[in-house]
Amino acid sequence: MPAKAKVTKDMIVDAAFEIAKESGAENINARTISERLGCSTQPVLYHFERVEDVRIAAHKKGNEYHVSYVTDLSGKYERPMLEMGMRYIQFAVKEKNLFRFLFNSNYFTDGHLSDWLTEEHLAPVFSVLKVQAKTDTQQAHRIFSQIFLVTHGIASLLSNNAMIYDEEYCIKTLSNAYFGAMHLLKEGTLL
Repeated sequence: MPAKAKVTKDMIVDAAFEIAKESGAENINARTISERLGCSTQPVLYHFERVEDVRIAAHKKGNEYHVSYVTDLSGKYERPMLEMGMRYIQFAVKEKNLFRFLFNSNYFTDGHLSDWLTEEHLAPVFSVLKVQAKTDTQQAHRIFSQIFLVTHGIASLLSNNAMIYDEEYCIKTLSNAYFGAMHLLKEGTLL
């Protein structure tokens, strides 16, 4: 008789991540993970002290997936920052459950919004913005925070409601936010 395949910690996190994508993070529990993996609940509880720890690990994996998705630029839009913003919104439309898990589940518990907007995981975004806006890191952070709040607002509305995605409207709104922030920066009045 062949030995049963060993269920690893990574397999459990991957299963939890897929559950969050397909049916929402509220459905991540030892039973749903074990059903997906075709095993008992014992391996889940062996590798993780609590199911909450599985959710935290799945959230981290989801965040990495999200950053990769948003920063995978194809040149479809005229400006890289516009493309990142549009990909952020499209992610919210395409991956509603995962977007809600990442941004509406209270797993961002450390620090203030201004701290989060300057964290290391956003470095690829800031490097693009610095080149596009011809500015330094501090000014890029200030521009980004203005654009992000508009982008996230649109994405949240689309992921949490039965609203229709209008690409042209989103492009115009994000462009207005970007050029408005650039204008305020030149005037010296950007927050």
